[in-house]
Amino acid sequence: MEGVVTAVCVLLALTVRWAVSLYPYSGARKPPMFGDYEAQRHWQEVTLNLPVQQWYFNSTDNDLLYWGLDYPPLTAYHSLLCGYIARAINPDWVALTSSRGYESPEHKLFMRATVLVADLLIYIPAVILYCSYLQETPKRRMASLMCILLYPGLILIDYGHFQYNSVSL
Repeated sequence: MEGVVTAVCVLLALTVRWAVSLYPYSGARKPPMFGDYEAQRHWQEVTLNLPVQQWYFNSTDNDLLYWGLDYPPLTAYHSLLCGYIARAINPDWVALTSSRGYESPEHKLFMRATVLVADLLIYIPAVILYCSYLQETPKRRMASLMCILLYPGLILIDYGHFQYNSVSL
């Protein structure tokens, strides 16, 4: 029975996450910085097109005042992986400097999907594993699972602002 309840919890959490991603985000179509979406897109561009040694340093190819990469290296490698996939689908999404401010429905869907896939592959299994080892009753373990998976702050940040904080957790 606990497996069925876990599956229902996960499906509910995924539904809430995707529903949040359907709404607008801050900075949409507002130069010069274009909001949170552009920050994540730009980090994919930087990590994909520049050598690792240049990711965190100001240069002609990496203007740190324009969404400079400010997350730890492991997160930067996650951006690099997403950048490789983005380039395989459409190189314009992550073209060095010329893609600044790039916004398209296809790329936004890609960005939203990468957040969801990261949750499915990393965050949600980790939460399920963590909750399965809690020394509590099955009912309390499921309550903990629901509280963690439906934590509004993380959902709003990751799905409302194209971020990957759950991967870091």
